[in-house]
Amino acid sequence: FSSRPAAAAAAAAARHSLVVAASTTKYRYPSSFELFISRQMSIANEDLRALQAYVTATDSTQYDSLAAGTVVLDLTHSNLKQRHAEIRFDLHETIADLRQRIHQKTGTPPHHQRLLFLRGNTPESGVVADVAPSTDDDKMLGYYSPTNGQTVHCIDVDPHSASRGGRYEDTSLVEKFRLTDEEYDKRRGTLRDWSRKQKEADPTFNLARHAREHRELMEVTRQVKLGYPIPEGYEFD
Repeated sequence: FSSRPAAAAAAAAARHSLVVAASTTKYRYPSSFELFISRQMSIANEDLRALQAYVTATDSTQYDSLAAGTVVLDLTHSNLKQRHAEIRFDLHETIADLRQRIHQKTGTPPHHQRLLFLRGNTPESGVVADVAPSTDDDKMLGYYSPTNGQTVHCIDVDPHSASRGGRYEDTSLVEKFRLTDEEYDKRRGTLRDWSRKQKEADPTFNLARHAREHRELMEVTRQVKLGYPIPEGYEFD
């Protein structure tokens, strides 16, 4: 006994049911809201393309005005998020000069700098040249054939560097000045002290009303200076 005829018949029935289901499926036209969203997305894409074209319009010529022998480099640092973009160097400057510029911008002394000339924007993109600390200081930048827009990444090899752990950039590590209400109340010459004295002279005084009246007075003063008549209720000496 063979099950092949039965299997073939089952397959044919399945194909027939699929054809029937496909033929009976109705096309659903998009709603007006869907059409609106589609048009808005199209407009947004056009705007983005226009913005991209505007921003990148001079990319191919942005370095054309540089003097001969000048190169523009980006500087990054292993302990810092900040990127020092488009720093100009002369190709006749030395690695020692480069280290000094990095020291000025990052605080890392030259003898603690390991310099990587990168292929891209990050060390993961690959390294063209690796300059160890205190080496090649007399070599000129031109020796490494740097190109405009190339990134030089400084690795701070000092295990006790002051820039480690975000101490140069993470403001959450900075101890904030705090003053309790009791301490603030004791101070003289503060807004609270002035407001307290005003209430002693006028029990109905409040800061909100004072601020509103001050704004109104400033506006009237501005109008008078422009030659407009003095509004009713105001007098000027």
